[in-house]
Amino acid sequence: MKTFINNDHILACMTMKDHTKLEDNNMALHSCNNEANIIQNRKRLATEIGASIDDFVFPTQTHSANFYKVTEDDKGRGAMTLDDAIANTDALYTFEPNIVLCSFSADCVPVLFYHETANVIGAIHSGWRGTIQEIAKKLFQHLIEQENCSVNGFRIIIGPAICQEKFEVDEDVASQFRELGYAEEWIYFHQEKNKYFIDNQQTIIKQLQLIGIKQHQIMVDDTCTFKHEAGFSHRRDKEKGRHMAFIRRSK
Repeated sequence: MKTFINNDHILACMTMKDHTKLEDNNMALHSCNNEANIIQNRKRLATEIGASIDDFVFPTQTHSANFYKVTEDDKGRGAMTLDDAIANTDALYTFEPNIVLCSFSADCVPVLFYHETANVIGAIHSGWRGTIQEIAKKLFQHLIEQENCSVNGFRIIIGPAICQEKFEVDEDVASQFRELGYAEEWIYFHQEKNKYFIDNQQTIIKQLQLIGIKQHQIMVDDTCTFKHEAGFSHRRDKEKGRHMAFIRRSK
């Protein structure tokens, strides 16, 4: 497991592939061989971080730009079954303490964040579809404009994802990134392969910078899920299994 932050107030981590665990430490009920294995993995993780499985909140990710404000009443949703997970959403945020917000990925970009004074935390799933829909930018704009969070108080973690070297796409996807109007710098065309290679992490960082978030507020883990042996990679393996990025604020 990668631990990005672990102090008296914030715990922010991401599970990684581990061959000694059930289903290689897969945490996703929607992409597994046996749901009982995933629940056991989740319960073990909850014990490791001093939480209950009922403190976790899970989304049903659909590569959307939808986000959801989690409250105390949502605790435990999606923890034991897909049936009660937060439907059709790819980002969660909350002002409540002791709730573990989660995001799944296997090449897509996980984004975790907290605010130094506003007590908000969040978890975002931004695959390429989420990025071209500007899910991260839209959520932070909402927090700034509707939840009165100051832009300079955010601290953001961009977690492991597929790197530009391995994120190979055709013109249809590249054109959607170009249409954003600010991603050209992160699109590389390989003449011999007739393919484009895109840096999804850096495109998201650019989105954050466009709304006033500074580079020093952003932490980036450049581990490539495709190249790293501890990475779940849908592009590389076409198999089941997902990382889980999660964040919790203590009282």
